[in-house]
This record gives sequence, structure tokens and C-alpha cells, in this order.
Amino acid sequence: MHRTPALRPGRLSGPEELRNNGVVKNVGEASEAPAGAPQEELGTGERSTRNRVARSILDHGPSTVADLAGRLGLTQAAVRRHLDALVADDVVEPREKRVYGARTRGRPAKVFALTDCGRDAFDQSYDKLAAEALRWISQSAGGGELGEAAVAAFARARLAAQAEGYREALENVPPQARTEALAKALSADGYAATARSAPVGEQLCQHHCPVAHVAEQFPQLCEAETEFFSRLLGTHVQRLATIAHGDGVCTTFIPRKDTEDTTQDKTTTASTAGRNPA
Repeated sequence: MHRTPALRPGRLSGPEELRNNGVVKNVGEASEAPAGAPQEELGTGERSTRNRVARSILDHGPSTVADLAGRLGLTQAAVRRHLDALVADDVVEPREKRVYGARTRGRPAKVFALTDCGRDAFDQSYDKLAAEALRWISQSAGGGELGEAAVAAFARARLAAQAEGYREALENVPPQARTEALAKALSADGYAATARSAPVGEQLCQHHCPVAHVAEQFPQLCEAETEFFSRLLGTHVQRLATIAHGDGVCTTFIPRKDTEDTTQDKTTTASTAGRNPA
């Protein structure tokens, strides 16, 4: 579970699509949408043009308003309007144009460049890189059970490195409020988590998983996370569903202390954690 940028969670489906762009009001740019078009179509056109602006900066580097207007066939007023929205969404940022050699008189031209968050909004094949790295770890350990154990060790170490912030979030929180506190901490890291009551316990629901595509191939990631929740909450937990295995939500059941069967095994096993029950 890593700290994510302050953007809404999600991954783009393709390089031309930019996340974090809500439907905006159309202000009558004749060059971008025909008169009388439905508002939904105008909003879609706005988003599409804004994506083109960001993509042009990605392809050509920091650009002036005049550069963008010339490349995209838009008026400079239209480009400025889209840039204002992209700046507000932390997708691009204004900078002074770097001058090489003797500086001429007057103020340097302003250029717009992608921020780290804006660059992350385009598909950068992080999932593929992560899967290849885990596959290399597995193969280097000898494959088979040894390889699986090596990946599991990596998954546990990854969470251990991030544990302190979660422990602080649950510190001094009464047992009956710990699941809710954990959900808030997970949401701050982009997992869109909620806690809700369930028969004889609670359910921790994660509506987004940044590593879901990799976890499809390496369930050890889910298993390590389930074990991590168990240690944080001080009780055994049961993973009921995962996004990585095709469910809409990652769901973890946390039993109430007063109903916990003291005769059952209170350890989270690799045979059930992170996998849907049969």
C-alpha cells in the first residue's frame, strides 16, 4: 500500500484518456462544439479537447499557449481556458520558459508543463513492470514453492515498510472503532475504503486497489495485506472477496471480539487470504 498522488484513484485505459476531468460548463467555443449540441455532448467535447491539450504537452514538452493553439487548431482563448482547468486539477503547471544564451528584453514567455500527477495520469506500464519484477524474484528463488515464498516475503516486507503510519492511525482508538479508523487511513492512500456492520462483526470494503492487475498474477499481495490487517486489528480476519479475482470490491470480514470462537484457528492462512472462498 503506497502513498498515491492527491488525485482521484484509478488508472487510464489508454494513453489518449486523461483521468480527473469532470464534465465542465460549455462557454460557447464555436470551434469546439456545434451550436445546439446536447449538454452531455458538450461536456464530452470539453474533456476530449482537454485531453488533447495535455497529450500535446506530453508529446512536445513544455509549451506556450501559442504553441498549443497552433498544434491543436484552437484559439488561444480556448487553450487558456483548458489550461486553467488542468492547472486546477494539478495536471499541468505554469513555468517560465528556459532561455539559453543571452536573455532578451521583456518578461520570459510562460510555458505549461505536466506535473508528476499529470504524467501519472497517462498509462506508463507500471503494472507490467511490477509483474515482471515479481516474476524475476520468483524465478531467481528457484520457481515453484520457493518462488512463491520469495514473492510472499517481498509482499510482507513491502507492507512492513509502510506499517508505522497505519499503526499511528489506530493508536488510542477503542476496539469498536478500529475498523473505521483503518478504513479512513486506507482511503487517504487511495483505496476508497469504508467500514460497515455485518452479522457478528464488521466488513472492511476497499472499492479501489492500485495493485489489482498485478495481484491477479501474484495473490501473495492480497494474502500479505490480509495478514497485515489481522495484525493491525489484533484479531483474525477473513478475506471474502477481492477485486483482483473479479469481484467489485475487496471485502474483509472482521469478527466482533465478544462473538469470536476461541476454539477456532485465529491465524490467517495463505490458503484463504486474498482468495475467494470456495
